[in-house]
Amino acid sequence: MINEFWDLIVETWEQGIRGIGIDNIIICIGILVGSLIARSLMNTYLLDKIASFTEKSETTLDDEIIDSLRGPFGLIPVAFGLYLITSYLPFSGSIDLIATNLVKMLVIYTIFSALANLTKPLLNLLSDSSWLTAAMTTWLSRVAGVLIWIVAITMMLDIWGIEIGPIIAGLGLFSVAVALGAQDMFKNIIAGIFILSEKR
Repeated sequence: MINEFWDLIVETWEQGIRGIGIDNIIICIGILVGSLIARSLMNTYLLDKIASFTEKSETTLDDEIIDSLRGPFGLIPVAFGLYLITSYLPFSGSIDLIATNLVKMLVIYTIFSALANLTKPLLNLLSDSSWLTAAMTTWLSRVAGVLIWIVAITMMLDIWGIEIGPIIAGLGLFSVAVALGAQDMFKNIIAGIFILSEKR
């Protein structure tokens, strides 16, 4: 009886969830916890050390860049941890494809969120110039952020094999219809940009 019960324990331990053993699940949980700890350590120690050096500089641009990179920078160990999990677990077929695509999406999100966050401090650097006002800087940073996220969403859809061409064509027809119906609004927007650039 004891041997049969022990065999049942071993079989349950090895079978786990859909053939993934409990030991594999525990290792994956450890990898995930380790990546979250690495994320907090990178944000707490590494970026804080860099921020302490940048605070000594005369400009505030480097401080704004460090603050804007905190969120995306912390996603790097999480993405690496998920990559280790997908590589370690014996996935196959569609499950392996879904897991790999999710890791790719997280990498794309990390890269493009860093780019989107960097637009505001970099455009603030140009706000001291004669032709770029503070209002135009805010407006340009929003437009740049929208364009960056459009490219990111396009890449994410491409990962899953979704055709981008028909979507772009449909958006093009929709934008033409909107432009024809809202000509006065677009004229006012363009005129407003010129007014802001001329500092009237």
